Amino acid sequence: MSRPASLFGLLLLACLGGLMGALLIGSVALPSAEIFAALTGNASEPQYSIVWELRLPRALSAFTVGGLLALSGALLQILLRNPLADPYVLGTSGGAAVGALLAMLAGLSGAWLSGSAFVGAVFATLLVFGLARRDGDWSAARLLLTGIILAAGWGALIAFILTIAPEHNLRGMLFWLMGDLVPGDIPWPHLALLCGVLGISWLLARPLDLLARGELQARSLGVAVEPLRNALYILAALSTASAVTLAGSVGFVGLVVPHLLRLAGARDQRVLLPACVLAGGTLLTVADTLARTLWAPQQLPVGILTATIGIPLFLLLLLKQRADIHT
Repeated sequence: MSRPASLFGLLLLACLGGLMGALLIGSVALPSAEIFAALTGNASEPQYSIVWELRLPRALSAFTVGGLLALSGALLQILLRNPLADPYVLGTSGGAAVGALLAMLAGLSGAWLSGSAFVGAVFATLLVFGLARRDGDWSAARLLLTGIILAAGWGALIAFILTIAPEHNLRGMLFWLMGDLVPGDIPWPHLALLCGVLGISWLLARPLDLLARGELQARSLGVAVEPLRNALYILAALSTASAVTLAGSVGFVGLVVPHLLRLAGARDQRVLLPACVLAGGTLLTVADTLARTLWAPQQLPVGILTATIGIPLFLLLLLKQRADIHT
């Protein structure tokens, strides 16, 4: 069996295991037979409601957010030619956070909160892109520097909002800033966006491989670099905005997952991009399951668990790679 096939096989098994664990584990214990009956519509009302109204939507939300963040991180690392780039490096999450916190400050929730976060993310994206352009073009270094500066500005605004916010709003604001998945409907629009971004990115896999080796080499081999960079920026920004709107600022997934897969040998974008979706979605699904069960009935922000799981895995693979080089 080829190495990509083995990788996808392991990722699919991990994905199915993570989703099944999210359905099985909770404050109310449900055996696998009842889970299957609920999924097929043959369970009694309590079990059906637990699966279809609580656990399944949340598990799919976690998988979608993880997939969007990992895919966005992989695209931005190509676009900026920086292995430390992540979905939040251009300030998208900062704009979304300001929009969401202002909505909370105004007493808004639900669709208004999500809409405010999305508007803030889109505004931050357009602002970075507009300021980074000069003479009709932009460079990766200018885009990265502009994003970092604006991210610092958004951070100052977030600190100001937290300072003036009433105490009864602070807990919800902090949970949102650390990543918070709440029960809701199955996120069909976000799932559709994930599939669309993955499909377009996969079709651009060969030009992306060439761009990752350098702009000069890509141009010499016939790649239209400017349109490709613009497409990458739009795809990554939409993915990040969608993920932040659904779950707040969940850290480390977009940075760690592409690195883990590259260290595991997935360097061809046709392999790396779909693998990022599976691995990122699985990581966040497992982290969210742990976040809502470890200290039940109290829930932890899922961002704490992504850091706890992702960073040790990343360090272990780095050490393994270093050991392989010296042997």
